[in-house]
Amino acid sequence: MTTTTFTRATSRGQVTLPKAWRDKFKTNQYIMKAGDFKVEFIPVDEEELEWLHGETIFNADRDNNGKGIEAGEFIKILKSIDGNRQNSKASLKNSKKR
Repeated sequence: MTTTTFTRATSRGQVTLPKAWRDKFKTNQYIMKAGDFKVEFIPVDEEELEWLHGETIFNADRDNNGKGIEAGEFIKILKSIDGNRQNSKASLKNSKKR
């Protein structure tokens, strides 16, 4: 059975899912997919996320005392990790040439 509700985003872009929906799916983790004219929230649990990324790289409860981090800061961290990985690959490639 499909249910529909109307909601508004806050000034920070947050949307509240109705409590009945949150209770029904018993999770606080969702995959969000945006199409041309719709947004989908797909409930998942952390174990199911492994198929998407292979592993969870940031969990606020586990990694930051339950506090989220700003998206910009998270992007900086990811770029740093990727940069370190690229440097490691280049070093390995150069050492194989010798």
